[in-house]
Amino acid sequence: MRSTDRTGGPGPAWALAALALLAVSCDTGARRPPSASPPAAPAHIAAYDAGWQTGRRLYAEGGKGTAVREVVWGGCVRRSLTARPREVVDRDRGAWVLGCRHGVGGERPHRRPPGHALTRRESDPGLLGRFRAWAAKNGQEGSAATLSRVVLVHLVGGDYDIELTADVDTAERSADAERLAAAFAEGWDGDDGDGTAWNVLVRSPDGERLTVRDL
Repeated sequence: MRSTDRTGGPGPAWALAALALLAVSCDTGARRPPSASPPAAPAHIAAYDAGWQTGRRLYAEGGKGTAVREVVWGGCVRRSLTARPREVVDRDRGAWVLGCRHGVGGERPHRRPPGHALTRRESDPGLLGRFRAWAAKNGQEGSAATLSRVVLVHLVGGDYDIELTADVDTAERSADAERLAAAFAEGWDGDDGDGTAWNVLVRSPDGERLTVRDL
């Protein structure tokens, strides 16, 4: 028998069922279980934040002079090659460098993350040809023969690294990579007004970093 209230209308049992149905139909799924993780930050934001934290630590340790060392003398760029966690830094090393520089900017630094990825890779066959020509004139043909590609890794502003891909022998991989980096650094004729090149990196064809040398 159906329950009725004093006016003859539907009783409480029907009303409760209707309310439950309404609540289910209105649930948009916006609520998350406590174990759900928040959305991950974009790669350039995560890299920037990691660099910013490093910059703040460096400023706390070294004071105002830190900015000159890290910004003008390329400290943040060089640190980005060994900074952790690698899976964050390597996704946008330019953003990490920018965060590091902002972090060392003073007692009241302004956190200004970029609105897009900063690191840009550009193949430079012209530089490859110039190095091979220099090597042929300076007894470095052996090292140059292993070099298959030159890439400019633009980071932030005019700062960049030069990345060499080398087909080096597995048994002598480290030694061959170091000889190539040394030869390239010797033949490097400066920045040609295009910015500042800080490092030369040598990688294997499969992307493994073999050695790094200052320029």
